[in-house]
Amino acid sequence: MTLQSIPKIKHTNSNNFFLLCGPCAIEGEDMALRIAEKVVTITNKLEIPYVFKGSFKKANRSRIDSFTGIGDEKALKILKKVSDTFDVPTVTDIHEISDATLAAQYVDVLQIPAFLVRQTDLVVAAAKTGKVVNLKKGQFMSPEAMKHAVQKVKDSGSDKAWITDRGTMFGYQDMIVDFRGIPTMRQYAPTVLDVTHSLQQPNQNAGVTGGRPDMIETVARAGVVNNVDGLFIETHFDPANAKSDGANMLHLDNLEKLLTNLVAIRKTVNGL
Repeated sequence: MTLQSIPKIKHTNSNNFFLLCGPCAIEGEDMALRIAEKVVTITNKLEIPYVFKGSFKKANRSRIDSFTGIGDEKALKILKKVSDTFDVPTVTDIHEISDATLAAQYVDVLQIPAFLVRQTDLVVAAAKTGKVVNLKKGQFMSPEAMKHAVQKVKDSGSDKAWITDRGTMFGYQDMIVDFRGIPTMRQYAPTVLDVTHSLQQPNQNAGVTGGRPDMIETVARAGVVNNVDGLFIETHFDPANAKSDGANMLHLDNLEKLLTNLVAIRKTVNGL
């Protein structure tokens, strides 16, 4: 697939990586619009193709009392408002077959979570909506295994899919990115590096996932140097009080400097 397959995508001729960026979860309308406005301003300035990211519900939680969402249709309508207000595409993750048809009414890209990427019925349901499908590589899967997930989308009548690497389990409580996998997966589909989830520290005793946000620029730079097609970065203006994944999110105030540095690196790499 090409970037032009994504409705409303801008700056496709800039030779930049594309960016999926936003909060982990939609916590409310004001926060979503506030984050989107800032990211749109930055990406327009730097000519980065941009897709707003936000989960309409969080089905994969460590504890039963963890935040799961504000209501499915309420959150999806906020995603649609972000798209309409700023004229940008949106992406959200789905967890059940019925989610595919529902979410497809509101967003442009359907994301298959890493833990669910081998669920054939879910991948097929997403592909059959006609939307672009973001296949997140399972933490337990090799890069080579992702060709089968991509093939499921193709066998369902669509060629609109990309792969996102979100790290691989390293022991019980850490993640690592194997950058050898990027050129491998790019043989199958455009490949994105999920910077912030790759820095998670799951399975903590408290039941709340930890993270290493101090390493965001390190991992992002390595991805850009190794020719990823896109970057996935979760951000929030108050990560410490975010309702989901605050431990590994980038503070919104730090986004412009990070992206400015990454664009400079990409320009250098493009000139080699």
